[in-house]
Amino acid sequence: MTGAPAPAEGEARRGFMGTLWYGYARVTVALRWFIVVGWVAAAVAATLFLPPMQGTVDDIEALGANDASFEAERRSLELFEFPLLARAAIVQRNPDGLPPLVQAEAVMRGIAVNQGKYETELLGAIPVPNTEGGFPGAAEKNTTVITYVFANPELNFFEQTRAVEDFAAEQLTDASDAYVGVTGSIPARAAQGLVLNSYVHIVEVTTVLAVLTIVALTFGSLAAPAVTLVSVGAAVFVTLGVSGWAGQRMNVAIPADLRPLIVALLLGIVTDYCIFYLSGLRTRLREGHDRLEAARLATASYTPIVTVAGFTVAAGTASLLVAESPLFRGFGPALALTVLTGLVVAVTLVPALLAILGRAAFWPRNLVAEPAKVRERPSLLTRAVARRGSAFVLVLVCVVGLGAAAYQARNLDLGLGFVQSLPETTSAQRAADAAGKGFAPGIVSPTEIVLEAPGIGEKTDEIAQFGEALRAQPGVAGLVGPGELRAADDVGAFTAESGDAVRFLVVLDSTPLESTAIDTLGRVEAALPQLAADANLGEVTTLVAGDTALASGIIADTSNDLLRIGLVALAVNLLLLVIFLRALVAPLYLLASSVLALGATLGLSVLFFQDFLGHDGLTFYVPFAASVLLLSLGSDYNIFAVGHVWQEARNRSMRDALLVATPESTRAITSAGLALAASFGLLAVIPLGPFHELGFLLGVGILIDVFIVRALLVPSLITLVGPVSSWPSGRLQRVRRPRGGRARADS
Repeated sequence: MTGAPAPAEGEARRGFMGTLWYGYARVTVALRWFIVVGWVAAAVAATLFLPPMQGTVDDIEALGANDASFEAERRSLELFEFPLLARAAIVQRNPDGLPPLVQAEAVMRGIAVNQGKYETELLGAIPVPNTEGGFPGAAEKNTTVITYVFANPELNFFEQTRAVEDFAAEQLTDASDAYVGVTGSIPARAAQGLVLNSYVHIVEVTTVLAVLTIVALTFGSLAAPAVTLVSVGAAVFVTLGVSGWAGQRMNVAIPADLRPLIVALLLGIVTDYCIFYLSGLRTRLREGHDRLEAARLATASYTPIVTVAGFTVAAGTASLLVAESPLFRGFGPALALTVLTGLVVAVTLVPALLAILGRAAFWPRNLVAEPAKVRERPSLLTRAVARRGSAFVLVLVCVVGLGAAAYQARNLDLGLGFVQSLPETTSAQRAADAAGKGFAPGIVSPTEIVLEAPGIGEKTDEIAQFGEALRAQPGVAGLVGPGELRAADDVGAFTAESGDAVRFLVVLDSTPLESTAIDTLGRVEAALPQLAADANLGEVTTLVAGDTALASGIIADTSNDLLRIGLVALAVNLLLLVIFLRALVAPLYLLASSVLALGATLGLSVLFFQDFLGHDGLTFYVPFAASVLLLSLGSDYNIFAVGHVWQEARNRSMRDALLVATPESTRAITSAGLALAASFGLLAVIPLGPFHELGFLLGVGILIDVFIVRALLVPSLITLVGPVSSWPSGRLQRVRRPRGGRARADS
């Protein structure tokens, strides 16, 4: 298998920039041993002396929640001096029925917690049984008790979860208690962290083995994967150490979900660049150059392309900095730092290793110098993309096919789904499922609605009328309000002591934090003023709080960021393509093809997750993070593929340049793309919803980019547009075909 073409020595050294890059190559090769030892020392030092990258999982605000729902929650606590929203709950359920004594004990236990009769870190509890009168909208009767518990908010998610679990384990010891587990958004986030920690190293090892296998098959070598392993290892250890140090110094919260993505991105891009350098070295060795000169020529040829490609990906990911969401602002610098570290490793350590190893980099294959051979007859596919008629058909088929897939993206729904993203074997997921069967899916994370007005607490009939109207709203499974729960009324949970506020706990009939629940809450919130007016409550202030309200605000903020991030990412990628190709026309259709491929990837994700698997939506941040990465990586491959066509077109006709450059660059890009797709796709091994989605989007997106866009659509577009692609530079218009003669280059 041959790699991407490399210019001859004279080409590499032509002009000022060629001389500059060849000088860089000479220095890198001359310092090869110092560079290798230096990177090994840097990796060891980063591991020993820099703090590890610490992901945050105990702060919902780190996900981007900064809207009115937090203000509503704070105002509610001021009015009632007792929290109503608990993000952790103990679930007891027996589908054959809970004994009345067990239900009564749950109620009394909640009262005792509120009175401080237990030595526990829990500050309060509200037990809710699904009795006939206690919760009329429950799916079952007398089977389930959910006890909302309030842990010390100064504790992190893991500590709060442990406090609730310890209390439940101490109190619910009899089989008749039918204890299922602890659930809620806090235990779910803690469980996500535990699952992530237990799988992250498995995924890293599996991914390394996969990409090394691809490299070994690409070059028929066992030494080439070793070069890749050393390079990737240095990049990973240094990046994780530097990220931890930077996050600590700048007090930046790095999302816990980021480490697997950082490792996958590093593995992918460093492997890509290793494949291109190895391809260049192999070509030079086959041309008969000695070990050091072959390394110099390969380094001089590929370092400019690798550098521009790396900066393109880094700049694209850094575009997330323009977002208002704290989550995306955390993603941006971390991903950009990842790419830049991988780039520095690729342009220094990889050439140094190749200069040391030479032919041994392809062991056990024995590379021998080969005389210049007649160029192989291009494949049928290559000839098809180089002919205008067949190229037009290919463009039409690709655009229609990708466009049809992209059209499905209009149905994309977003949610958070902390609990729903967990494996079914986790306690939080099992408990949530049990609670949903006993009550309704929304019972795990109910919504708090506060009505504030002078003396409203005295209007009992009007409040009851409002509650009945609220309960009758579409999508509302039930609610709890003033006078319905003794344990809650004893602490003034539903009627403020001042009498100027009342509140309800509303349970939706759909899974909380998902798109259906968010839409339902939006309709309910819009109806509140009219419901209050119909109940003759007069002028009241309504406040809405809870996890579903938080999710709604987060997704609204994310959607607002979409246009901002998208425009900046497109502008950055377009600018770098324009600079590299010194053209305006080609970058436009290259970027358009990447956008089309991205749309198709999102559409296929909707078909797979929402239509085929029946999910309520995708995790809110996944489509946006994946989109930025795919756009940037698409420009990365554009630079490799089109850059080689541009080089060949300096001295050939456009058709001949495509016939020469396309097969060779496509083979190298295919190997690199498979390695990158494997690196990202194996994120799906982590049994968490967001990683299944990330693995699918990024893996499928890379494969579409490599096998459809880069292999078919882009070469066909170059054929159709022709030399105009280089406008206004005219770089592709230097070749003219004399009458009756071969194409020749103008001087």
